[in-house]
Amino acid sequence: MTSQTVDAFHRGRFHLVQPADRGHRAGLDAMLLAAAVPDGFAGRVADLGAGAGAAGLAVLARCPDAKALLVEREPSMAGFARATLELAENSALAGRADVLEADVTLRGKARIAAGLSDNCCDFAIMNPPYNDAADRASPDALRKAAHVMTDGLFEEWVRTAAAIVRPRGGLAIIARPASLGAMLAAIEGRFGSAELMAIHPRPGKAAIRIVLRARRGQRGALAILPALTLHGATGNGFSAEADAAINGERALFA
Repeated sequence: MTSQTVDAFHRGRFHLVQPADRGHRAGLDAMLLAAAVPDGFAGRVADLGAGAGAAGLAVLARCPDAKALLVEREPSMAGFARATLELAENSALAGRADVLEADVTLRGKARIAAGLSDNCCDFAIMNPPYNDAADRASPDALRKAAHVMTDGLFEEWVRTAAAIVRPRGGLAIIARPASLGAMLAAIEGRFGSAELMAIHPRPGKAAIRIVLRARRGQRGALAILPALTLHGATGNGFSAEADAAINGERALFA
C-alpha cells in the first residue's frame, strides 16, 4: 500500500490525504487557484485534474454554500480524494463534494458518458501539468503524468471547461508564465472578460506563476491586475495579502 500523509490546509479548516512519496502533492498552487473563485460563490465548481482534491476543498472551506466536483483521471489519486472526503476532519465539507474518475480530455458523447455533462457546473478551476517535456521529468510515472505537459493540453482542458460550465460561468487557471500564449489561445471564442494576475516570489523578481480568470461567453478585453508578491525582500514569511489568499481568508481577485 502506498504510504500517505494527512496534511492540514487553511489553518486546519480542512485536511488532505496525500501520497507520501509518489504522485502529486498539493501545495501553494492549489491554494492560489482556489482563491481565484470569488468570495461568496454559491454554485458548483469543477476541479479538473483534482488530485487528492486540494483546490476544490479549499473553495468549499471558504465558500460555505458552494459544491465541488473533483475530477481526476488517475485511479490512485481519485482514491486519495475519496479518502480525503472520509476524514472526520472534513465532515463539514464532505457532503458538498463528489469525486468523478474521468479523463478531462474526453470529447462529446464520451465525456458525457464519463459524467462530465454539458452545463453541469458554474465554475471550473484547473492546475494542469505545465512542465515542458524537455524538462527533467520525475522517474515516478504518476508524478510525471501530473506534471509534464502534452501537446495541445490547454486547448483540450479548456474545451472541456467550456462544455461543462454554464453560460456566464467562470474559469480559473494557474500555470507558468511561459504558458500564457497557449492559455489565451485556448480561451479565445470560449471565455472572455479575462483577468490576469502575476505571482512574484519577492519584490523585483520575475513572476513564477500566472493566474487567469475568465467568463464563458463574455467578450470583454483582457485586464492585467496588480501582481501578488508572496514574500518580502528577506525572510520566508508570506506577505499579508498572500497569506490571506493562501489560507482561505480572501479571494485572490478581491
